[in-house]
This record gives sequence, structure tokens and C-alpha cells, in this order.
Amino acid sequence: MIFNFKPKFRPLLCLVGPRMCGLILGLGLVISTGVSVEPVNPTAPTRSRTPKEPVWDAQIPQFDQSNYDRAVESLISNYEQSVGKRVVPGVKKRVGLKIYSDSGPGLSTPSPLVHAVIRALVRRGFENKNIFLVGLNQLRMRMTGYLPSLVTGKTAFQGNPVYVLESGRYYDPVWFYDSPLPERFDPILAEQQTRSYANNSSKDEDRKSFLATPLFLDADFWINLPVYTDHPVLGVNGALVNATLWNASNTARFFRSPANAPAAVAEMSAIPELRQTWMFTIASLEIYQYIGGPFFNSLYTASEQHVWLSADPVIMDSLMRSRMNRWRRRDGFEDISEDIRTLEFAETLGVGSTRIQNVRMVPVGE
Repeated sequence: MIFNFKPKFRPLLCLVGPRMCGLILGLGLVISTGVSVEPVNPTAPTRSRTPKEPVWDAQIPQFDQSNYDRAVESLISNYEQSVGKRVVPGVKKRVGLKIYSDSGPGLSTPSPLVHAVIRALVRRGFENKNIFLVGLNQLRMRMTGYLPSLVTGKTAFQGNPVYVLESGRYYDPVWFYDSPLPERFDPILAEQQTRSYANNSSKDEDRKSFLATPLFLDADFWINLPVYTDHPVLGVNGALVNATLWNASNTARFFRSPANAPAAVAEMSAIPELRQTWMFTIASLEIYQYIGGPFFNSLYTASEQHVWLSADPVIMDSLMRSRMNRWRRRDGFEDISEDIRTLEFAETLGVGSTRIQNVRMVPVGE
């Protein structure tokens, strides 16, 4: 398939697939249906939107397996009742879990939370072997227990396939995010999260970030399981980032300019195929970091006895931004910069809402 761009347009996203072909332009988003969406414009005022998706909130008295099991089952059951549809196997009979381990031990998706989600899915008809985990970096996934120990050879996730994106085996050449930023702009900020990628690409490929397709092509749906940290370029490293930049190749190039990474996150999160198969996000507040991220620093972490579920990743990230700012002010630090517009860009593209004052928090019990 061939695209012809008018010279005044700056193509930012090019997706080519058997079911959809779309591109986000510097002046707007165009998809195969011909629908136009607002551009990502950092100078435009953010439209006020009332959150459509609630945030289900399970209080957890203790962060152990039994309490996580009860919390996750309650969250998913309430979600099912709200949407009127069971979270059960479809045609493909497979489901993906996007975990976060890139800050290393101490700040990764809690294993008991992942086990709780797996058990809830098994109760709904999925076979354990068809529930797969997706992470970015092999070393950090091994250090955080998601890959077998090199000493014992044992893993806590026996029977669940684990996909390591940096292996390069899970990217499809016809699914990519296209940007004029070449790979030579890789910054120090993202070096540790991307240095394992081999640079065997041509100049043209330096512009492309290939998307990991198992989540949206090989599964009935997928669930996002982020951990929250602040980020000097993205503002909030959470639901949106875990689903986008940490789910693609060659993304370190976006961190050179503060304006590029937020736009990339917003635009990638608006990809129709990714959004259509993204069931919801579950986030534990067992530990999150409010300054110095994304690299783990225990001096600046907080913990709250809550587990959240929502189909709106923007409102979840917005709620966490507010929490991080409260902790930062308490410790004498400045708020996360208002110039970082990641969440506002995503709101403009219809991914979710930043209006935390209007959010509907739904407490759930056992």
C-alpha cells in the first residue's frame, strides 16, 4: 500500500496492517475510516472532558497473595457488571499481560498482582499456557523474577509464556510508528532502557519504531499492569508509557527533545488496533516513585493500600500525577513540569480524560 503525503504534512505515524492502515500527521489524525481527530498541538488549549470511564478502587489491607486475589477478582467482577460483558476467551483464546520491570528490582509490577490476574483469567476459562507476559528487557525481567533464575532455573510463572521484546522476535515490519527523528539522537536518559537493541537498521528504518504485535494481533485482548514513577521527559511513567514506548523498538530517539516523547506516547496510544484490544489497566499502589525516576530510588517512594482498575489510562495517570506532586511538595521539590503535555496530548486524541476533579471513583469490596 502506498501513501502520498502533501508536502505541508509531517507524517508521524504510519501503520500498515491487514485490517487497518492509519497515520497521525503533524496537523491531524487520519485513519482508514476517514475520521479526522484533533492534532497534537502543544499551543492549543486542552478541551475539558468529563471522564467517561470510572476508576474502580479496591482497598487492600496487606500486600500478600490472598489479598491481591480478592482485590483483583472484585475489580474485574465489578468491571464485568458495569460493561455487561464477561472477560472470557474469544476466537483466539489468548490474553496478554503487559508488565513493567524496567526500573529493576524494587519497582516492578508486583508478582502477586500478576498471579492474581492470571488466576482470575483461569477462572474465566483461559488456559494457563494461553496467558502470556510481555516485558522489555531480558536482564531486568530476570532480576525481577519474570524469567527463570540462571542459578536455579526456576520461575514463578511456570506455564505462562514470557515474551522479551528486546529479542526483536515480536516486532512485525508492517506495523511501525514513523517519525523523522533518527536513532542517532538517543539520549543518556533512556540509555539503560534501550541500549540492548542492536542497531542493524538502515537510515530509513532509523525513523521507525516497530510495534510489538502479540498484544493486539495474537490475543483476544490484553491487560496493562504498569508501575508508576515520575520521568524527566514524560512526566508520568505509567499506564500510557508502559503500553506504548516500552512496547516498541527504537524509542530512545524520542527523548532528545522534551516535545517529542510526549507526542509519541499520545499518538501511539491512539492507534485503533492497540486501543480496541486494550481491555483495561490494573495498577497497584503498593509502591510508586515520585521523583528521581524512572530509576529506582527507595528514598522517594510511597505506598498506598489501593489497587485500581480502569479502561481510561489517561485518568489513571492524571490521578497519579496529582499524588506524585503532593509528595514532591511535601519534600520540598517542584511539581512535575506543566510543560510536559503527555496526558493532555492523549486527551486531545480521545484516549481518555485528565479531569481528575470529575472522576468517578467506585470503591469495591470483597
